[in-house]
Amino acid sequence: MNDLADHARRLRTLPPSCGPVRLLAVDGHAGSGKSTFAGRLAAALGGAPVLHLDDLATHEELFGWTDRLRAQVLEPLSRGEPARYAPYDWTARRFGPPRTLDPAPVTLIEGVGAGRAAVRPCLAGLLWMEGDSEASWERGRLRDGPGLSGFWDGWTVAEQRHFADDPSYPFADVVVRRTPTGYVWLEGPRSTAGASRFVTDGEA
Repeated sequence: MNDLADHARRLRTLPPSCGPVRLLAVDGHAGSGKSTFAGRLAAALGGAPVLHLDDLATHEELFGWTDRLRAQVLEPLSRGEPARYAPYDWTARRFGPPRTLDPAPVTLIEGVGAGRAAVRPCLAGLLWMEGDSEASWERGRLRDGPGLSGFWDGWTVAEQRHFADDPSYPFADVVVRRTPTGYVWLEGPRSTAGASRFVTDGEA
């Protein structure tokens, strides 16, 4: 089913998972289309806030952002308070002015590792973007151009290590497949195992 509005209505009925917030993670390999999908889903949700994990990672800590996420985002949201985080500037290599993330009824976290073990207890649902790593990375390299080829060489090694140690896919409630006309939602491994809180009717 390609109509995100139908899925958005379903997502609003999920139990809150982080204080009053239904926190949804969009995970998958770099270059798999997570950011675009999260933006479209957020629009279908009436302008739901989206936290991009690229804003919490740094050159030195590609996956070492868990403590920042917990202290700056998860803990305030769990209390029903606005989160304040300082986004990382990848050009200047330093954190910039703080931004506010309100405790909206549905909030999205988007990025590689969004469904990691340390975050999953706070999630109402985990969505995984379908796509194998090599094809996704090639898409990302083409998008970013040759100037970032060195960064991508380091990134792919770090991503492989991360998912080997802390996989997200086995815990996904939904697998999202891109098509020429939109997105198809498929039951994820967790949903198939009967552990998902997502409401399903054939397609997740």
